[in-house]
Amino acid sequence: MSRSLLQKLKPYYVRKAVRYLRHYGLKDFLIRVQERLAPEEVPYGPWYEKHKAGPDVLALERAEVLRAYGNGAKAQEQEECTPLFSVVVPAWRTPERYLKELLDCVLGQVFGDLELVVANASPEDAAMGSILEERSSRDSRLRVLNLKENRGIAANTNEALSAARGTFVCFMDHDDLIAPDALYEAWKLIRSQEVDLIYTDEDKIRDDADGLPEHFQPHLKPQFNLDLLRSNNYICHFLMVRRSLVEETGGLSEAFDGAQDYEFILRLADRIPAGRIGHIPRVLYHWRTHEMSTADNPDSKRYAYESGKRALEEHLARNGQRGEVSQTKDHGFYRIRYPLARRPKVSIIIPNKESSDMLERCIAAICERTKYPDYEIIVVENNSSSGGILSLYRKLRSRGIRVLRWKSRAGEPSFNFSAINNFGARAAKGEYLVFLNNDVEVGEGWLEELLGVCERPEVGAAGPKLLFPDGRIQSAGIVVGIGQVAGSLFTGMNGAFSGYLHKASLMQDLSAVTAAMMMVRRSVFEKVGGFDEELAVAFNDVDLCLKIREENLLVVYDPFAQAIHYESASRGDEYTKNNAARYRQEAALMRERWAEYYEKGDPYYNPNFSLARWDYTLKP
Repeated sequence: MSRSLLQKLKPYYVRKAVRYLRHYGLKDFLIRVQERLAPEEVPYGPWYEKHKAGPDVLALERAEVLRAYGNGAKAQEQEECTPLFSVVVPAWRTPERYLKELLDCVLGQVFGDLELVVANASPEDAAMGSILEERSSRDSRLRVLNLKENRGIAANTNEALSAARGTFVCFMDHDDLIAPDALYEAWKLIRSQEVDLIYTDEDKIRDDADGLPEHFQPHLKPQFNLDLLRSNNYICHFLMVRRSLVEETGGLSEAFDGAQDYEFILRLADRIPAGRIGHIPRVLYHWRTHEMSTADNPDSKRYAYESGKRALEEHLARNGQRGEVSQTKDHGFYRIRYPLARRPKVSIIIPNKESSDMLERCIAAICERTKYPDYEIIVVENNSSSGGILSLYRKLRSRGIRVLRWKSRAGEPSFNFSAINNFGARAAKGEYLVFLNNDVEVGEGWLEELLGVCERPEVGAAGPKLLFPDGRIQSAGIVVGIGQVAGSLFTGMNGAFSGYLHKASLMQDLSAVTAAMMMVRRSVFEKVGGFDEELAVAFNDVDLCLKIREENLLVVYDPFAQAIHYESASRGDEYTKNNAARYRQEAALMRERWAEYYEKGDPYYNPNFSLARWDYTLKP
């Protein structure tokens, strides 16, 4: 038996498995075990070693700092920053080794214009006091506040914040580590962009069987994502905030102990424009795990999840939004239901050609599973001629369903998805439009779920999780750049799996969702000009969503609305198999029109992920 397997069978891991079994129940536990045991396409440990800054890179970074600061003198534009960064750490009963490693990693930063403020809440711990006193005598950048007692993380952190003097304060736990160039990367960002809040990617770290550090579970993050933040504190570490904003917001709240950082970030997000929130897509923070840490034993702080729920409720109230917050089975992850305050009319637009059985199934599901009272169904007929479909149309009309006939103009293709849907939208009476393929079967509660999201003033469009008939995922939102142009996330993954850091199962903002099933506010649809009819078949939904994003409105992926998408399970990706010339033309149009988007990358997909896959696999 290998040493790694023996390590996994230690009593600690057995106890951890039992905790999770009790929490999830047997079925969900086995699903999560199966998902976690799937091999990494690109193993993270070697990937991290390859991508971290080595000695040569660190030497170049130090040289750049020296050129900017000249023998330690501050650059002219930074004179007011004395020091520029204040790293604040609430410390309580910190093991000696962890404390020494923390001091070394902060005080050994490539960018050395900093202070480290440690609030020591362990007056009885002589070893801690001795280490801090000895190190501060050698390095004046270390400032130690000896507290009389431990008042909890929030209060202890606030003590350190009150003594901080930097322009930016950086939040760090007492047993964690940061990369040697973490503050250098933040310094670079601050010089190039006006930011008030910065966060980085992170991972977890533990001792392997030989006592050496092992990096695992990387958390590679998107740029600021409001709905993802409302689902989980994805920002977390390494958090750096302009000190003036910290003072304005009043620091951490003791009333949210256990989720004080989440509540603090939500308050900051209420005040800071998204454009002034910066993300550094590098793993610069290492969250140490051990049996009693929250990172490796979520059950050790159950009260924290209730605090997080209350923090979300207060965040929604501050923003004038109604929402029902509940905890998911996964610790620290939340669902928000947005109840409807009114009942606007919704128009469901379904293009169709022939396909009587498929259309009948689609409409039957809508009628059986839609409890919302005010909607209309519009079938846009596209050159059908069979007796079966014409008979079905007569039956549908008798039930009050509108059937409109679209005809292509002379010299134009007989099928133009964009033109057909635009035609249906012009005839629609609803305040909201739902574009729905005739091969989609909606699930229970779908319309109320999507409408609750779209009624938020900051949202322009929303889409559900689409599943193949066998339960695999067909689309969980779209990333620009996947497959060279754009592609759906998690296609083919077991629908019971939650995906990378539960991304398939969390509400989040994305650049696009598929028009196989998409809800759009009508006024927004008209403002952006609807679907582009030059994009007759491919990427018209992506183009529409990007136009909506240009209006500073959100496109939301909502996995709590679900539907089955039939035809694509057998047909496959028609964009690549049929009409290759048209596909190339439409792909070229997208890359030309959205050139900046392709150059910079999709802001909702970390640049360290491969675009050759669709499942958050690391880029080699």
